[in-house]
Amino acid sequence: MSAVEPTRSRPATSNAQWQERKVAAMARGQGNIAPVYIERAKNAELWDVEGKRYIDFGTGIAVCNTGHSNPKVVAAVKEQLDNFSHTCVMVTPYDTAVRLAEALNELAPGDTPKKSIFVTTGAEAVENTIKIARAHTGRRGVIAFNGGFHGRTLLAMGLTGKITPYKNLFGPFPGEVYHAPFPIDYHGVSVEDSIRALHALFKADIAPTDVAAIIVEPVQGEGGFYVAPNEFMQALRGICDEHGIVLVADEIQTGFGRTGRFFASEYSGIEPDLITVAKGIAGGFPLAAVVGKAEIMDAPLPGGLGGTYAGSPIGCAAALAVIDVIHDDGLVGRAGAIGARFRERLTALQAKYPATIGDIRADRGAMIAIELVENGDVNKPAADLTKSLLVAAYERGLVLLSCGVNGNVIRFLPALTISDELIDEGLDLLEACFGKALG
Repeated sequence: MSAVEPTRSRPATSNAQWQERKVAAMARGQGNIAPVYIERAKNAELWDVEGKRYIDFGTGIAVCNTGHSNPKVVAAVKEQLDNFSHTCVMVTPYDTAVRLAEALNELAPGDTPKKSIFVTTGAEAVENTIKIARAHTGRRGVIAFNGGFHGRTLLAMGLTGKITPYKNLFGPFPGEVYHAPFPIDYHGVSVEDSIRALHALFKADIAPTDVAAIIVEPVQGEGGFYVAPNEFMQALRGICDEHGIVLVADEIQTGFGRTGRFFASEYSGIEPDLITVAKGIAGGFPLAAVVGKAEIMDAPLPGGLGGTYAGSPIGCAAALAVIDVIHDDGLVGRAGAIGARFRERLTALQAKYPATIGDIRADRGAMIAIELVENGDVNKPAADLTKSLLVAAYERGLVLLSCGVNGNVIRFLPALTISDELIDEGLDLLEACFGKALG
């Protein structure tokens, strides 16, 4: 037996000590935004190993929509854990998975009969939509959009429309994946431009009769929180109907009440063929799903979909509790109120710094962002300022996230259970960060 004390048994009491051990033990590719190590969390607040408190405007990237350690979710998980933790839903299934599938089928937009499958991660859900679409159509091609993010597995990376850091060094990527421009009015790309480019793609790269699926985020997440205009989503629905293409709505970040609707697709009044869900589905427990039209979902043969941990009984129990909390506590409506409060405060902040805060995006509930530019020029992203503001925010006790192809967007994803007082306290901290950085 070695006389050297194992590293894992050595005491560590500070963020710096844990960060040093993390760098030594974990691959650099799995980086962390801030050297802050969390010891406990409650609703919209976090406390690190040094006892410092943080207001959480990130919720683990839109995961804890119902707040950290929501009592109803915790109780459901404890009850399930007392019964069993795993049997594999594909071997000896359990009622929680069936009841959750029934709930998701009922919640999905549209009147067409639905079915669901469960997996473990959002990337798995995305890849399974492509498998299902190809099985249903007998076609090979897939179309995604510039700036979109669909995951870090190989096919999901191919669909993702952002190179650094997600695709850099990892090619070649799967073939028969094509990209079209996403409509962003702030950057001069209209709905008409996007649809025109899509039709050009049909003429130059792949015939619509060879396209299995078009995948789109109703609000781009990592791409910068750009909202897909309703007319764009409706146009995509029309194109897919015309050519027999499966329309996939990636609702991994937008789902479960985040945008002021249970699913963001509801804003445009369309019924997607398939919907991916993850993140907010289970209050922090690993679970993801594909929900879609039953006829399409049944295209793969038995055994063609699944995974060992797919539909974890603990995750399913948590998800059922999450749905109850969203309904019982009126969190879909609360998301709209949160967005309105952020918009009011951020508009006042923009008035103080009009040359820096180029755009505010707060018309999709609690999925909120500001885009930072230099000298009011939309073509000059203020990426360095964005980084410095995030560092300053963590130093003051505020958890923030950035996003955007150019790294110049600050996004806000508070728990839907956050109080107005915590919102205001957090935005006061943000304003102080701006004041220190810009004077």
